[in-house]
Parts: sequence; C-alpha cells; structure tokens
Amino acid sequence: MNLIEREIARQDWQSMRCGCGDTAEHLAGDLRQLAGRGPEQRPVHVSLEEHVWSPATLWEPAPAVTSVALAALADELAPLARGWFLELLQRMVAGEHTERAEHCQAIAAQGIWLLYEEVMSRRSPADAGDAFEILTVIEPDRARLQRVREIAAEWLPVCCRTGLCDDEFEAPGRA
Repeated sequence: MNLIEREIARQDWQSMRCGCGDTAEHLAGDLRQLAGRGPEQRPVHVSLEEHVWSPATLWEPAPAVTSVALAALADELAPLARGWFLELLQRMVAGEHTERAEHCQAIAAQGIWLLYEEVMSRRSPADAGDAFEILTVIEPDRARLQRVREIAAEWLPVCCRTGLCDDEFEAPGRA
C-alpha cells in the first residue's frame, strides 16, 4: 500500500528539532528501517529513544512519528514491525500530560478503529495488549472499552483483562 512512505513524505522533518539536537531528517530513514522499507528490505529495529522520546519528555517530532505509526498500522507490515510500531505509538500517547502528549493522543485517536481491529484480530497477544493499552489512553467511551475487554479477555494480557493498565492513564474527557 505504501501508506508509510506517503506519511513520511508528508512531514517536514527538516524543520523539526530532534531530541539528539540535530534536525529530525534522519528519523524518516529510521522509520523506513523499522517498517522494513530501508536498504535491507526487512524490518530492522531502530531505537528512537532520545530522538523522539525520553522517559521525561516527548520531543518535537513526536506528533509526526505518531502519524507515521498510525499509517504503518494501516499498511502491510511484517508482524515484527507491526509490534514495534504499536510499542512506539504507546510511547507517544502514554505518560506525560503536556500539550505535545495531548497532540499525540489526538492524532492516535484518529486511528481508534485500527487499534480495536488489532485487539480483535488475535494476531498476537502482545500486540493486542499494546493496542488495548493505547485505547485506555485515547478512548473516551469507557463502556465500549469495557465491552471489548470482556470480549477479548481470553487473549489479552492480565493487566488489560483486570484493568490494571487503566489506572496508569486518564482518557480524554475522563475525570
């Protein structure tokens, strides 16, 4: 489908400051490698820590990376790469309560049905768990989330089945 390439091309990486202090231009290549679209033509793990995120903050490219991660989930990906993009998306929406994090959450919310599909697909319990944990952050309809938890309980990780992952986050509009 090539949705990843289109979303990468749509971003103005040159104008963004990366967490490493350079421009974010190199992130386009890193994301291609992660997706298996780099020179090796297979998924290659690339750590984006200290480039896009750190334990304390999200850097300027985080919203663009969030958009690319959603495009990746809608594209054809190797299972390994799919898991990496889910983990990356989880990093973009979890944690801090800043304007940038809220922006990433709003972007991720545009892909809510991709995440529900991931949970319900039964492709991978780990990926279903990551998708569900992302949903605990971005899904304002707690009743829908609870219903999916009940339906998918058999293949979700324990923290998702029991609601332990919910305690860590507050969904938009949730008091």
